[in-house]
Amino acid sequence: MQNSRCYKFSLDIIALADLLPNKRSARVISDQLIRSATSIGANLVEAKASSSRLEFKKFNEIALKSANESQYWLCLLRDAKLIGKERIELLLKEAIEIANMLASGVLKLKGKL
Repeated sequence: MQNSRCYKFSLDIIALADLLPNKRSARVISDQLIRSATSIGANLVEAKASSSRLEFKKFNEIALKSANESQYWLCLLRDAKLIGKERIELLLKEAIEIANMLASGVLKLKGKL
């Protein structure tokens, strides 16, 4: 997976956060979402600089966990009706696709494929 896809996802999440209402709940969720979404690409950058296969696998696993966490926060925004469903759905789809690609890579790294 190209890191540029994760970078674009991070930028899209930041743009989404700027559209949220000025409510405490939206601020808390958007802070968490920004952290998890931007963590995906950051951990993939760290993985590229790894000094061992084990370290490479660890950073990819963290990126996967962040992708899964991002899905959670997106669903929470959607279900709490803090922003329109249509704005969330494309981002949620992208988060799922990124997580699936990362999961496949992690399984390969673990030798389970």
